[in-house]
Amino acid sequence: MSDTTFPSSAGRGHAAALDPLFQAFDRSDAPGLVVGVAQHGETFYRRGFGLASIEHAIANTPATRMAIGSSSKHFTSLAILLLAEDGKLDVDDDVRRHIPELPVLAGAPTLRQLMTHTGGHRCYLDLGLMSEGMALKPRGSALAAQVRQTRANFAPGEKMIYSNGGYHLLSIVIERVSGQGFEQFLTARIFGPMGMHDTVSVRSDLEIHRGMATLHVPREDGGWRRGIFPSEEMSGDGATITTVDDMLRWLAHLRAPGRVGREDTWRQMLTPATFHNGLVNHYALGLMRHDYRGVEVILHAGGVVGGNCQMITVPSQALDIILIANGVRANLVELSHRIIDIVLADAMPGRPVLGPPRRKASAARFAPMLGTRYHVPASGLLFGFAEAPGGALGLCFMNGAPQALWDKGEVLRLGLEDLAVGPLVLQAGDLALEGQPAPVALTLRESGHAEHGERLPDMPPSNAEAGAVLVGRYRAQDLEAQARVQLEGERLQLRIFGPQGSQGMALQAFSHGVFGWHTAQVDVGLNGALSVCFDAGRVAGFHLDSWRTRRMWFERIGD
Repeated sequence: MSDTTFPSSAGRGHAAALDPLFQAFDRSDAPGLVVGVAQHGETFYRRGFGLASIEHAIANTPATRMAIGSSSKHFTSLAILLLAEDGKLDVDDDVRRHIPELPVLAGAPTLRQLMTHTGGHRCYLDLGLMSEGMALKPRGSALAAQVRQTRANFAPGEKMIYSNGGYHLLSIVIERVSGQGFEQFLTARIFGPMGMHDTVSVRSDLEIHRGMATLHVPREDGGWRRGIFPSEEMSGDGATITTVDDMLRWLAHLRAPGRVGREDTWRQMLTPATFHNGLVNHYALGLMRHDYRGVEVILHAGGVVGGNCQMITVPSQALDIILIANGVRANLVELSHRIIDIVLADAMPGRPVLGPPRRKASAARFAPMLGTRYHVPASGLLFGFAEAPGGALGLCFMNGAPQALWDKGEVLRLGLEDLAVGPLVLQAGDLALEGQPAPVALTLRESGHAEHGERLPDMPPSNAEAGAVLVGRYRAQDLEAQARVQLEGERLQLRIFGPQGSQGMALQAFSHGVFGWHTAQVDVGLNGALSVCFDAGRVAGFHLDSWRTRRMWFERIGD
């Protein structure tokens, strides 16, 4: 463990209370994390745990530079707003004003809608992972993938699906409007003025930078491999490397800005998005705002291949927290909440700052729902129920692992902070209680839109029975890919062949026309639904749906 902090007596008390949270990561044989915590401008916890490099046996320290992934996104939003201050663009510009080669699709999103993930365009990253796996794509392929699309996920402003591709488009706008490289603009207008001299935007994980931790991905045999993001054109979607000191400096400024950006700029940065249906979301411009135990928090998590980050501040208590990991198995969101719990537990004796923890829905209460699945024919959405850790009722969205639903009384809910889509809401009264039959139809609201699910069979057909008609060759124009469905006994597999690589997916029959799928690659971890389209009794093709890519069409071209 590395520690070069000299806090006050109050800070020392908090530091001693925080140490047990990180004891399991204080190892000399595994990657770890760096942690920074400050309150009222005093940094009282500034430590590194585990190894920055297993290969070279170098320990993490507070000065280790780490990749923060999507926690970078608000820097991109701020860059757009700074260009608006300069009079060079308007944040409500149609994106095609600056990138005219983009297709219109269901409507052209504005720059603001790209910043709030309400633009509706598909994401180049998910498209590439779906069709080419972890193959390293050449520069220019990200924009080319989005230009190639003939369909959007939804019309701009209708829903929210987290989109790295939207932020990649914003990076292109910044370069075209400013006349500078994206990295140079961030350094000149944000990092430099803030004195964040160890912070830089990096296009590729193949680059070598001074003092940067290696990204580690665990192998099944207990070893490790390097984490390499499958692109050499990372930018506004999540390319920042930094240190805990720089990020604590930045979090203090985020709470009380003054050095970078005008007052109106920061008002816009922190204003949550409103959908066309009037529902207000928790996502602002590259930042989330929501309630945690009765106090407002502003935050953004980040993930990279072989690492993750959690950046969070409690403005009312001037409490700033940054955690960045380089491959250790740690839930940084949960750790950040534990830090808040500990530091604010005695903030005001006799007048507790924090309210009670959020309540999870009980799996036992809704026992008849466990194991059920529902499919929405119109949109391809697939959802079901299983028990989540701790005895909670878990929602399995798009064939994913069960996510514990929050019990809000009349509704059960998963927020943007839980899944980066939605919010997803169910009426508690629509679900079966103990002793009742599970409903044959169930409505899930996604971003306020009703998705009417039909219950799939409790005893689905075998893969051999349902999958036989699906076997054959297919083409997906929007992926510039071909695909093949193969059946070997009960093993049903879809393999997609893109321009640079391929991706394999295991299929599981849930009915004669609906299949769940998941990828086998640990670095990717995609999952979703496959909906078969029949024409005169024959398979004409199928739609592939995931959390972030909807209605991808595969046309049958042969047996």
